[in-house]
Amino acid sequence: MFNKLIIYLKNFDWILFTSVILLVCFGLAEIYSVALGRSQLDLLNFKKQIIFIIAGVILLFLFAFFDYGSLRSYSGYFYFLGFILLAGVLIFGQVNRGTRGWYNAGGFNLQPVEFIKFVLVLFLAKYFSSTSLKAKGLKHLAVSFSGAIVFIALVLAQPDFGSAFILFLLWLAMVALAGFDKKYFITIFLALAVVFAGSWYFVFQDYQKERISTFLNPSFNALDQGYNVSQAIIAVGAGRLTGRGLGFGSQSQLKFLPEAQTDFIFAVVSEELGFTGVLLILLFFAIFFYRALYYLKKINNDFGIFFILGSVSLIFIEMFINIGMNLGILPVIGISLPFLSYGGSGLISSLMLVGVIESIIIRTKINY
Repeated sequence: MFNKLIIYLKNFDWILFTSVILLVCFGLAEIYSVALGRSQLDLLNFKKQIIFIIAGVILLFLFAFFDYGSLRSYSGYFYFLGFILLAGVLIFGQVNRGTRGWYNAGGFNLQPVEFIKFVLVLFLAKYFSSTSLKAKGLKHLAVSFSGAIVFIALVLAQPDFGSAFILFLLWLAMVALAGFDKKYFITIFLALAVVFAGSWYFVFQDYQKERISTFLNPSFNALDQGYNVSQAIIAVGAGRLTGRGLGFGSQSQLKFLPEAQTDFIFAVVSEELGFTGVLLILLFFAIFFYRALYYLKKINNDFGIFFILGSVSLIFIEMFINIGMNLGILPVIGISLPFLSYGGSGLISSLMLVGVIESIIIRTKINY
């Protein structure tokens, strides 16, 4: 047992792990910085985040040393558990800003949709790795979407449009990576256009229409719906090359920037650490993506390949949308920045994905 552990540690990708931990440390530093701006120094969120990091890292190593091939066998159980969690939160969940999407236990909030992202990656990786995608492409497209739409519908019922959109983009990304014919994507985009047009007139509430208008014109209603975006853009621009210093960002310290610890933590980094800090964050993300994808050609099973592709796609989508929100080039849909934003559910789920990626890398190195 001890010898096996030593072998696993030798084949563990420490570069990938270090890039993730550095991102987590950046986030922790900024969460502490935001706490400094409170009228009474409240480090509760900072302390909670430390607990989340410890729990997430423990799970990362547990998943890394666990044979990832067994996850394929248990994917059905994970899917069923995910369904129960999402259905249950609609009944027993806590309402926060109009969304019933959290379980509350002992002062900690569990957001099941964050773990559903892990489950959906697992489900799609198993499905696409166990079918002949060249035959009956439409059938496989429909079956994979059926598995995803169950989760998407339950998340929309909360309602959490941002997370539902992420789940849809994850499915779409994995379909694209699976090599489906381009004609299916044309059909999907046409269907999306029709659904959007219908939703604009019959489904979207006024505040949702205002968010879209704010995206098209960030200066629109800058004191109301456009306030978050306007303040984020100011914060990003104020940092310049080296930033104002940790704890000295006026937008976050003076509370001009809402959701500074979650949705807009990138703007806090930009203001306090400047362009240099932003470059470091993007560098660490780039290292993570590179190291995760580096081993794809050496992996000898499709499940491992699809799981890595799905995990990287999910983290990239969330990163891209969050940074786009902060820069005012994408609508604000409540998406956190992976590894950096405050929140236990999202952080732990992302670290679980990293753990499985490490498990795939370890066993690929051993068997290569």
